[in-house]
Parts: sequence; structure tokens; C-alpha cells
Amino acid sequence: AKPLTRYFPELVEAFARLLPEPCLIDGEVVVAQGEAGAQRLDWEALSQRIHPAASRVTMLAEQTPAMFIAFDLLARGDRDLQEAPFAERRAQLVDLLGAVPHPVHVTRTTDDPDLARRWLAEFEGAGLDGVVAKPLAQPYAPNKRTMFKIKHARTADVVALGYRIHKSGQGVGSLLVGLYDAEGRLHGVGGVSAWTDKRRLELIDDLAPLVERDADGEAVVGETDRSRFSASKDVSFVRLRPERVLEVRYDQLEGMRFRHTVQFERWRPDRDATSCTFEQLETVGAYDLGDVLD
Repeated sequence: AKPLTRYFPELVEAFARLLPEPCLIDGEVVVAQGEAGAQRLDWEALSQRIHPAASRVTMLAEQTPAMFIAFDLLARGDRDLQEAPFAERRAQLVDLLGAVPHPVHVTRTTDDPDLARRWLAEFEGAGLDGVVAKPLAQPYAPNKRTMFKIKHARTADVVALGYRIHKSGQGVGSLLVGLYDAEGRLHGVGGVSAWTDKRRLELIDDLAPLVERDADGEAVVGETDRSRFSASKDVSFVRLRPERVLEVRYDQLEGMRFRHTVQFERWRPDRDATSCTFEQLETVGAYDLGDVLD
């Protein structure tokens, strides 16, 4: 794991000032944006906090300060709590941090399934992407999946924009997809990459008739936007004529893009590409992050 201490000096200061005793906490660093009473998590702003320049780290710590959401308590003082059941670790976490002020928060929990379903529906408006279920009697198990994350399951019809070659050099690695806005402009919204080796090779032939070509018959290559995380990566892709429609599964939008890689469901030869617009996507009502953290 890469140490992130230098990127969040405001949290280092807060931990030193607010934590009542030595402890080992499992949690997540987040950044919120928006006016008071209408804040939500901003994953793009969080990603911008990882910057090599010390001057920019200092500036961003002031402009987009982070907060810490505690999930679990693994040690308190000299006591290792990893073998203790989650119910006990949770009680210890609340006892330790329950009265600690912002920017340190303790995540909510409930044993009421109906309330959890309500949280799943409402908290998405504050930028949360799901809820986590943990067995109360389970000890902490590092690097093992002993909990369940429940996310939203949605589908959308999108347009195939292009593809990248797989890192092996053989077949399609990922298929880039897009949606039309109200003015008829086509926007890239994400990608599909979970293909079998056999299907990767088949897709090259399936998509060949759609490949855009220049006057010399060569495939037209485009590039997606670069970030500092992709500065050394090949972001080129083979352009396709926007004619092929596919149905995908997704969980959440972040701005005008799918937050995570989407999953292929089926081709939709019955759909016209220009009918694949943002209007089909479910609109999520706003919910103030402050109400989630209270």
C-alpha cells in the first residue's frame, strides 16, 4: 500500500489533535463539495488531492479539505481487536470516536433492513455508491471478502464509440461507449472491459465494418483525455462509427460519466444510436452529506 500521509496534512493535524489515544482505524478519506446544506462527496476532487508538488498539496488542503470516515477499529491502545467480533469492535469505535468532531466521523450502522434500504436509496444523492453488510460475529479478516457491498443495479443503452487493444496485444481490451445530450452531441461516458479471451478476438472481426478509416484506408485513432494518473499510459483508441448500440449494467453516475466500469448485457440491433441519450438515465434526488454524517 502507498502511504498517503503527505497528501492530507489537514487530516494528520486533526488526528494528532483529536484522537484521544493511540489506535488503528479502518476507514476512508473523502472530500465533499457544495454549499452548506447541499453537500455531496466529490470523487474527482479527491483524486486531485494526490499531487507531487508540495505547494499544490498545501493549496488543495485549504481549498478542498478532506474528512475521514471511520468504519472499524482494529486496535486500541495496546489491545489488538482484530480477533474480536465486529459488534464489539463497533462498540469500541463509537466509544472512542463518537464524540470526536469534524473532520473525523463514524459511519452509521443499523440492524434494520428497511432502514438500510432507505439509506441505499436516499444517500446516493449525497454521492454514496452503496451500503455494506457485515456479520456481527465476524472477526476482522484483512485481505479477505467477509462483507457484502450492496450497490444500485441499473441498465442503459449506449453507443459504441471505439475500442482499445488488450494489453496482451490480442483482441479488444475495452469498448468505449457514449450517450447523446439534448443538443445531439455525443459524449464518452465510460467503458466495458470484462471480455473472455475468446470474445476479445471475436470482437475485432465483429467491429471491423464500423472502424473509421482515413483516405488511405488506415484506421482512425483517437485519444481520451489524459490525467496525471494516465500520463504514461497509452490512451489511444480505434474510432468506430457511432452506429452500434449495446445495453450495459451500471451502478452510478459521477457527473456525466459512469463512476465505475460498466458490464456488457447484450447488443441492441433494434435501437437507433441517436436515441441513446442521457434522458434514459435515472435521476437521483439530492441529499445533503451533512445529514448522512450526523
